[in-house]
Amino acid sequence: MPKVTLGKTGIVTDKNGFGALPIQRISQKDAVYLLRKAYDAGFTYFDTAISYTDSEVKLGEAFDGIRENVFIATKTPAQNAEDFWKDLDKTLKSLRTDYVDIYQFHNPSFCPKPGDGTGLYEAALEAKAQGKIRHIGITNHRLAVAEEAVESGLYETLQFPFSYLASEKEIALVEKCKEANMVFICMKALAGGLITNSAAAYAYLAQYENILPIWGVQRENELDEFISYIDNPPAMTDELRAVINHDREELCGEFCRGCGYCMPCPMDIEINNCARMSLMIRRAPSDAQLTPEMQAKMKKIETCLHCGQCASKCPYGLDTPALLEKNYEDYKQILAGKVFVK
Repeated sequence: MPKVTLGKTGIVTDKNGFGALPIQRISQKDAVYLLRKAYDAGFTYFDTAISYTDSEVKLGEAFDGIRENVFIATKTPAQNAEDFWKDLDKTLKSLRTDYVDIYQFHNPSFCPKPGDGTGLYEAALEAKAQGKIRHIGITNHRLAVAEEAVESGLYETLQFPFSYLASEKEIALVEKCKEANMVFICMKALAGGLITNSAAAYAYLAQYENILPIWGVQRENELDEFISYIDNPPAMTDELRAVINHDREELCGEFCRGCGYCMPCPMDIEINNCARMSLMIRRAPSDAQLTPEMQAKMKKIETCLHCGQCASKCPYGLDTPALLEKNYEDYKQILAGKVFVK
């Protein structure tokens, strides 16, 4: 397994990170089992967040007694210093530790800096001085904020969505991080489930020496797939290039990434799934998307107020109401049998 040095942090880890958002959806017992299996197989980098319900608690139990053998990155959505300290104290208790390796500001709408009036960056510096966090990072879905964070020189890590569907601007952001000696922690490497060939995703990301992909894992078979890459990392081949080129033709452009930052919807529409239903239904087993439960969720699109809240919060600048309408019309045709789905 290739190693990656996380920029200025000096942390060296296998180029296979464990994304612990999905484990909030499974039981404590199953989550601890997956985390320990990943660790036993060679995973050393684990990413979570206080916003991921009980994910931190599950990591705390899984690594109790072996904390010094793993690197834990977590996040705070705090908008002020008071909430920063509340979050950090709760996080340390949940993780059963007295320090966090990388503490990240979680998708802020601005780049926290000293003197900006929020006290956030000053609090992070104080927490670092106290030994409660070892490195300061930031995550984002907004390209402008991410670029500002890199250019500021204030951050040791940047976490941002990246996959082989990336635009030239996103590729340039990876290069900016490299020039600044920052690791680029890659989330959404499978584009929120739209990329179904993990070997192609892995081989593409392996071309960038300063990228650490974090794979969201919920099921044991998913973990086994990435464990298999530890001893046999996929290399780029003509076959995988063909997969990537096909996906780029089909997916690049105006599509919902499923990040969920447009939520909640005042009409309770599950935007992050409904606005990309046409793609999901064609790229994954369609039966799961045609259940009565999913039909009811899609029907809620009829109640859309066109209030614009979702579009105003979309970090990708998408016309979300239009995407919902387009996906709903397509979905109805599929249900009526007018559109063939493989």
